[in-house]
Amino acid sequence: MTSPDNAQENETGAKRGSGRLQVAIVPVTPFQQNCTLIWNSESKHGVVIDPGGDVETILDAIAQTGMKVDTILLTHGHIDHAGGAEALKKALGTEIVGPHIADKSMLGNIEKQAEMFGVGGGFQNAYPDRWLEEGDTVDIGGHPFKVLHCPGHAPGHVVFINEDARFAHVGDVLFSGSIGRTDLPGGDHAALIASIKQKLLPLGDDISFVCGHGPGSTFGREKQSNPFLV
Repeated sequence: MTSPDNAQENETGAKRGSGRLQVAIVPVTPFQQNCTLIWNSESKHGVVIDPGGDVETILDAIAQTGMKVDTILLTHGHIDHAGGAEALKKALGTEIVGPHIADKSMLGNIEKQAEMFGVGGGFQNAYPDRWLEEGDTVDIGGHPFKVLHCPGHAPGHVVFINEDARFAHVGDVLFSGSIGRTDLPGGDHAALIASIKQKLLPLGDDISFVCGHGPGSTFGREKQSNPFLV
């Protein structure tokens, strides 16, 4: 379990009466996807975002933090982000929320995705208890995060952002020095660039983010140096 470089910044920025938010990254599966734990330092309540697999590893990380998982959040329906959601739901007795309903068929075909990628073991189709829409709000440790529908990498991809904390979880929309793939079924390069430039970057250069793979960054850094955006 590792903490991203911007976790300390986010902890400070998110300080409110309900306590600070803490962030930990749990890389899972051969895809090395960033399963993300975010919780309130005082109440210990929080969420798991994108449990792509290796559920026992995720459960061990949850136990290490001492957090109480209220919700499993999904940014989109690809196997590496949602393949362990049903197993984790069963283990924790909590609900799966998100992504946008446009990824419903993708989530119902995770096991077929496993066959396509030639990976096996533990990946299950996912059935969210609630879908998310643009403008919805989700609670993460007592802090409200706005939901943005950002298609392009996947039709139903959503992003979670708390503008007061200047912090976002962007899934596979934007990376440090790169952007999400658009060569998979449902991908749309023009839509992805529009999602980034019209919905994310205008929110402010100082917003730091956790992403679905690799290290986090800030919107300002990516606006200046990301070769796909300049």
